[in-house]
Amino acid sequence: MTPDRSPPADWLPDAPGWLRRARHVPSPNHDERPPGIEIDLLVIHYISLPPGRFCGDAVERLFTNRLDADEHPAFAPLSGLRVSSHFLIRRRGELLQFVGTDARAWHAGVSRFGERERCNDFSIGVELEGDGEHRFTEPQYRRLARLIAMLRERHPLRWLAGHSDIAPDRKTDPGPRFDWPRVLALPQAYGLVRPY
Repeated sequence: MTPDRSPPADWLPDAPGWLRRARHVPSPNHDERPPGIEIDLLVIHYISLPPGRFCGDAVERLFTNRLDADEHPAFAPLSGLRVSSHFLIRRRGELLQFVGTDARAWHAGVSRFGERERCNDFSIGVELEGDGEHRFTEPQYRRLARLIAMLRERHPLRWLAGHSDIAPDRKTDPGPRFDWPRVLALPQAYGLVRPY
């Protein structure tokens, strides 16, 4: 386990891996990471439910097992699915947290980063509200920059990847509208590498 080097201003002292500056929506879809694992990968995703709709609480209900599959035709394939991410950044920059970063969220599925499989073991998942067709917003990029800075205070992040990088046969997110050069040039991301 990585020692807690985080300042109390950003991290809750009595809730390991939970940020003070996020809205907490605890998900049951998580478990413990393997012993001694180093959390060194940040995985970027996108999500919108229904696809292309950027309002409502359907993503929150999906990650907390409360989504009614009969509510919309696009929800039917999600029936019984048990998934989560550590964070969601909404279009206006609101930050939601579903799983403490010390725990393993179920965001990457079958995945590989370099020679390592099971990316959920050693990564933090960040969902951006989006669909691959629309540009991500300025508030989302600003919030992502602040989030990266706070995560690096607590975890030894070294790598950045998209879901499509670690699961290329299954996933396309965060898609062509995500500005990788911009994110990699952030002062908060200095030293992080996307090896793709």
